[in-house]
Amino acid sequence: MRRVHLVGSSGHGKTTLAVELIACWTAAGLRVGSIKHTGHIHELDTPGKDSWRQRQAGARPATIIAGDRLALHLPLQPDQDPYAAIAVHYADCALVLVEGDVATTAPKVEVWRAGPGAPPLASQRQDIAAIISDDHPEVAVPRWSRLDVPEIARRLQRLVGLAC
Repeated sequence: MRRVHLVGSSGHGKTTLAVELIACWTAAGLRVGSIKHTGHIHELDTPGKDSWRQRQAGARPATIIAGDRLALHLPLQPDQDPYAAIAVHYADCALVLVEGDVATTAPKVEVWRAGPGAPPLASQRQDIAAIISDDHPEVAVPRWSRLDVPEIARRLQRLVGLAC
């Protein structure tokens, strides 16, 4: 799975940029997958409902099919690679955009704005390839303008080895 991660603190615009990038790539004819990563553990199903009860009883995997969509629940072991566990579902994607997961070894770029006040992760970490911002943080990595979504899309494609 060819993936790139948009990382950064909450409130810096990762989701907005992710939506714009996905629209840009799909308009260009690319099949793009997306993953939202969160470090928080929370229930993705409704406790007490049928599907939740079936999972609690031991169903592995457990799936909910509702009209035009489905949700597949797979348990993860602490040492299991979650991306490997779902790679088969992204096999026909040219690119997978992941929002979050700063701990990954996959390529990652930071979305940053001065307004929210948090310092850039790129000023503290060596594993961030670039920062996307229209502010001018003091970081050692390249800064890409947030205003040029098509150029960000091209740069991210090059970052993961996908021809533009």
